[in-house]
Amino acid sequence: MSFTHDIKSNRLLDVEISDNFSDIAPPLSDKQVLVASERCLFCYDAPCITACPTGIDIPLFIRKINTGNNHGAAKEILSANILGGSCARVCPTETLCEQVCVRNKHEESPVEIGRLQRYAVDHLDTTQPYPFTRAESTGKHIAIVGAGPAGLSCAHQLAREGHQVTIFEAAPKSGGLNEYGIALYKLVDDYTQKEIEFVLKIGGIDIQYEKALGRDVSLAQLREKHDAVFLGIGMGDVNALNIPGEHYPGVEDAVAYIKELRQKSELSNLPVGRRVVVIGAGMTAIDIAVQSKKLGAEDVTIVYRRDKSAMGASQHEQDLAQTNGATFICNAQPKEIIGSDTGITEMTFNKTMLDDNGKLVVTDDIISIPCDVVFKAIGQKFESSPLGNDSESKPALDQRGRIAVNDNFQTSLNDVYAGGDCINGKDLVVEAVDHGNKAALAIHQQLKKQINQGE
Repeated sequence: MSFTHDIKSNRLLDVEISDNFSDIAPPLSDKQVLVASERCLFCYDAPCITACPTGIDIPLFIRKINTGNNHGAAKEILSANILGGSCARVCPTETLCEQVCVRNKHEESPVEIGRLQRYAVDHLDTTQPYPFTRAESTGKHIAIVGAGPAGLSCAHQLAREGHQVTIFEAAPKSGGLNEYGIALYKLVDDYTQKEIEFVLKIGGIDIQYEKALGRDVSLAQLREKHDAVFLGIGMGDVNALNIPGEHYPGVEDAVAYIKELRQKSELSNLPVGRRVVVIGAGMTAIDIAVQSKKLGAEDVTIVYRRDKSAMGASQHEQDLAQTNGATFICNAQPKEIIGSDTGITEMTFNKTMLDDNGKLVVTDDIISIPCDVVFKAIGQKFESSPLGNDSESKPALDQRGRIAVNDNFQTSLNDVYAGGDCINGKDLVVEAVDHGNKAALAIHQQLKKQINQGE
């Protein structure tokens, strides 16, 4: 981190910070669950199922909750999405399953699917046997690179089919985005690690930590020693603003700061700016803005080069930022960060507008915002160097520079598959789980064919 000594910690008391970072959406009570589940119409052709990337049978699990079968409801969810507990907490349900809920057609609020899903998974009866069984060993061994949502879901599905799985994880902990990139108030009480412990109970999954692709192990080595490889390596690089002053202390990567925040035991010791500017329009921009306010920043401004309606963050997330005291400035493109090697004092922007053809154009109008910290939340990009330098022995990339896959999540290499943020998609946790599930099915079918042919 490049904060200067002027950027203070301890802006708030420990008790204030603890309260600020408590669960943002506390679980429903038993009575609230009964009322919420009663509102489901149990549609025959439920649009919410189609809207869920992992295809959870939402009416069925809600019906089971409504009849008091919480354990059965949890099994229904986890069968489709082994990370159903974290997805219930972090998924933008307002733009997925709840957005298409038929209750919306009657100008009512949608069924609280996300909170009901959380309730069900949290009430899985752990005194009963593990809800999934491992098939007889196939003798096949798959390497998975990355212990994030895509890698974990792929591993669990493959283990259920009787395959042996080894996950190579660059970080000292599993979880990927859930462990290192989600706002702390969305996943509290070390929930990610508890969920991973549950995933690993299936057996047949070994995780090797601090083993990075391209540094500690090569793709060629993995292919040589395993029957198939799944790449769930996420996005390893960050986009740059490419403006003067970007190198000054106080200009920070939002993803790196969130990662440090989530691993910090004493949040009051984190350096916090007084006047914070966040550049971006997605979930990360909202997360860093809200968390800066919760840590004691006085002024937090989210700046976006387009109109607010074009923001990647949902309206729910935008409302969350405003509720927590962040402000928005739209139609402003970064121009320059003013400062020196001792820190920054302000940032300037060119106003933007749409021309008659709907194209974004930069005007000569300039605005200035005083600040001592700037967070870049303008997206990450895929880093392909870990795949190696030989074009014939590494997966081909698509037009966006991510790993290209077919409908079965198979890369240009027959035995290598990929999923999650490293391939083209919406970069959602639930989507990554879906990629892992489907890739595991494709890998299993390929290996099953080999077994039947005696290979």
